[in-house]
Amino acid sequence: GFHLSGTVTEPATATEPEMTYKVAISFDRCKITSVTCGCGNKDIFYCAHVVALSLYRIRKPDQVKLRLPISETLFQMNRDQLQKFVQYLITAHHTEVLPTAQKLADEILSSNSEINQVHGAPDPTAGASIDDENCWHLDEEQVREQVKLFLSQGGYYGSGKQLNSMFAKVREMLRMRDSNGARMLTLITEQFMADPRLSLWRQQGTGITEKCRQLWDELGALWVCVVLNPHCKLEEKSCWLRQLRKWGEMDVCPLEDGNYGNELPNITNALTQSSSHSQDSLARPRRTVFTRAIEGCDLHWQDSHLQRIISSDFYVSPSYQREGESLLFNSQGQPLWLEHVPTACARVDALRSHGYPREALRLTVAIINTLRLQQQRQLEIYKHQKKELLQRGATTITNLEGWVGHPLNPIGCLFLTLTEACRLEEENCLEISDAGDSKPPVYQHVPIATGSQDSGESYLSLALEVALMGMGQQRVMPEGLYAQDKVCRNEEQIIARLQDLELDPVLVQTLRKQCILLLEGGPFSGLGEVIHRESVPMHTFAKYLFSALLPHDADLAYKLALRAMRLPVLETTAPSGDVTHPHHLVSVVPSRYPRWFTLGHLESQQCELASTMLTAAKGDMLRLRTVLEAIQKNIHSSSLIFKLAQDAFKIATPADSNSDTTLLNVALELGLQVMRMTLSTLNWRRREMVRWLVTCATEVGVRALVSILQSWYSLFTPTEATSIVAATVMSHNTILRLSLDYPQREELASCARTLALQCAMKDPQNCALSALTLCEKDHIAFETAYQIVIDAASTGMTYTQLFTIARYMEHRGYPLRAFKLASLAMTHLNLAYNQDTHPAINDVLWACALSHSLGKNELAAIIPLVVKSVHCATVLSDILRRCTMTAPGLAGIPGRRNSGKLMSTDKAPLRQLLDATISAYINTTHSRLTHISPRHYGEFIEFLSKARETFLLAQDGHIQFAQFIDNLKQIYKGKKKLMLLVRERFG
Repeated sequence: GFHLSGTVTEPATATEPEMTYKVAISFDRCKITSVTCGCGNKDIFYCAHVVALSLYRIRKPDQVKLRLPISETLFQMNRDQLQKFVQYLITAHHTEVLPTAQKLADEILSSNSEINQVHGAPDPTAGASIDDENCWHLDEEQVREQVKLFLSQGGYYGSGKQLNSMFAKVREMLRMRDSNGARMLTLITEQFMADPRLSLWRQQGTGITEKCRQLWDELGALWVCVVLNPHCKLEEKSCWLRQLRKWGEMDVCPLEDGNYGNELPNITNALTQSSSHSQDSLARPRRTVFTRAIEGCDLHWQDSHLQRIISSDFYVSPSYQREGESLLFNSQGQPLWLEHVPTACARVDALRSHGYPREALRLTVAIINTLRLQQQRQLEIYKHQKKELLQRGATTITNLEGWVGHPLNPIGCLFLTLTEACRLEEENCLEISDAGDSKPPVYQHVPIATGSQDSGESYLSLALEVALMGMGQQRVMPEGLYAQDKVCRNEEQIIARLQDLELDPVLVQTLRKQCILLLEGGPFSGLGEVIHRESVPMHTFAKYLFSALLPHDADLAYKLALRAMRLPVLETTAPSGDVTHPHHLVSVVPSRYPRWFTLGHLESQQCELASTMLTAAKGDMLRLRTVLEAIQKNIHSSSLIFKLAQDAFKIATPADSNSDTTLLNVALELGLQVMRMTLSTLNWRRREMVRWLVTCATEVGVRALVSILQSWYSLFTPTEATSIVAATVMSHNTILRLSLDYPQREELASCARTLALQCAMKDPQNCALSALTLCEKDHIAFETAYQIVIDAASTGMTYTQLFTIARYMEHRGYPLRAFKLASLAMTHLNLAYNQDTHPAINDVLWACALSHSLGKNELAAIIPLVVKSVHCATVLSDILRRCTMTAPGLAGIPGRRNSGKLMSTDKAPLRQLLDATISAYINTTHSRLTHISPRHYGEFIEFLSKARETFLLAQDGHIQFAQFIDNLKQIYKGKKKLMLLVRERFG
């Protein structure tokens, strides 16, 4: 009958013993309608044991005994045989069957039981009746459970992949015309709509996560496919429509453009776009991910022209009709299909998905013939308006609905339909290479089956043509982050597919022809001469075209890529009416701006295109010049121009061969532009940029270095010019790298010195020391730099800067100059009584040691400055101690006599220092005692001991100290414990 049962043995493995499973399968009209297996595995797909039994029955039908339904066999038995049969059956399975058998026996013997009201008895082996629903077995509960689980993992642990494979399963079911396809999709959608994150995202007003968004898109596209099934019943369609409407009306249903209402609605609505096409966002009807499918329910396949297109390769217009205008055929008599393009493509996708590949191909060819005709007509219209449009320099004509990034993916759909017809299926195409990527597909030309004269075209060349047409369509950037992101993603997907095509002469011819049409296409082409300000940029597309065309037609490749370099949304001139400089986005009143969320990505694509051209133009001065001009005119971001400069430098200086001077000069010119752009704005990479520029100029040669040194003020800050630029240029490495002769070295050194002096004048605080260092080898320049420092010392310099330069002077052998600068530094300094760890202390000690070593006069000059600036007792006593240890004047300045005697603290200049130190100790003591805590008593006693040492240096020091202690005991007698300690130590 209609029931297959068997035992399946799974062989033992290293970890598991051999297992045997009982499997039962019911089938009806070539479909498996239910399965059970002892393994208990729950999955939406059949377990391996069910598959094994089914395959066994398919491959070895004669090995499986075919029997009548069990009811027929029972009918042939007499009373005794039936009794025997039942008893044996119960004995074989008494533990499982006995309770059921007893219950059934009771019911049969009871005259008014339910079982006796029904005529006959069920037979699981007999199959369904002709009117029963028959469809493949699908474990609905399992589908729900799995989708719920994958959604709860939020796209992690490969759950996104799992959901995509479920979508692929739905597509496979549709292609096999398995009615479960729509059933499974309904189950999946119900779980998607029940996802608890939807209401959360809606409350928070945040967009759905990226991974989740793509899954919703695929869900919407699948429903469009389902409702466009050319052979579905009307009642099925109305049932789907009810479901789709119900889901679409739920407030958590995601919207087509990826936002809930609008991201940041107040801002979005405040920025009403300058172009007329944008109605107020609030007035637009709400479009959910199901809206397209709901609209798709209104489409039908009854149109006789459409039916003829899809049912025959040889449908052409009668030859006598080919003269006049016709909406149904082109001038070659080939049929046209004039529906809205994405809708027409959705029909193609539906035909392909429901297992009608030939029909899908025929409709695709008709759509492409229609697009070609439109392209021709648009060209003619443009020729009439060309003059006026070029004078205006802008256009309002552009498609509001772009085909790339469209929810129905029209271009991708046509491309796939055509390339699938050209795929060479290799024997082992299912084998996956080691890297885990499947090998790129291999295509061959398949001539178009057509009723008109042989066009010599293939489905493959049509695929290339339609991809180029769609990508080159001029269209306005859609609103909202998601829609804009989708444009970029879809573009990259189509280009990835295009890169799988091997460009043979036929395809190169298609490519050239289409590129020329795109360049001439005016406002209908994104590569036309005039484009709308908010037109989607063509950089990514142009980069592909450039690389593909370059080996075959370099002139066309450059013309196209240079045309595509523009980014008009950033070209708005500033309100001041200054037309010469295109300004960056931010500097213009925001109300006039559309919100381009992907601007950063678009700018980097523009940079990639430029980099590709620079690489290709290496060694060709004229081409490089044009590319350079395009970069300078169109790229407005300093970091991107810097990246291009670095790219050019890398390509120009290969490790294994000589540098390319043409490209090196371009790198330098771009680098100089970056310097000028970032000179007055803050840029965190600025130091790196400056260092890089010097490296680049060094590679170019000595003239480039001279030039940047001479024009430093338009490129660098004074600090950068002295500490990075000139210092690097004058370094030993640079001189070696350039292997300069003496006159060249002198010229560079002279430029560096001039720069150093100019910088020191402009910013003495930060450049004086570098300037002195750079001028060391030239007496006059060095003197000039020193004078600049002295002049600036009194007003514009800090003590730290002055001490640093003073130490440098001593190190260079100018002790008296060092002394002068140290004295100037002292006048800027002020050390309070409690600053005994101040970083300037070392400088003060050094300055005093220097003065002491120079002689009595210098020491006498600096001590009044020290006394005035330093109020910290321990520092003063340290200076005093050092001055009394050795005789002054040991530096041995020529022409000075040195007595070699130690100095006395009773006489000037040390007397003044001693008095100041004693009074500092007295003041500090009182300051410390005003807020002292018991834990600091020990430390305080040590401090007094230090003070006593200093007091004792004076002639009547011990008397002074005794009075000082008495005084303390009197004033602070309240601090009994502390005074006890003072008495113990000092009497």
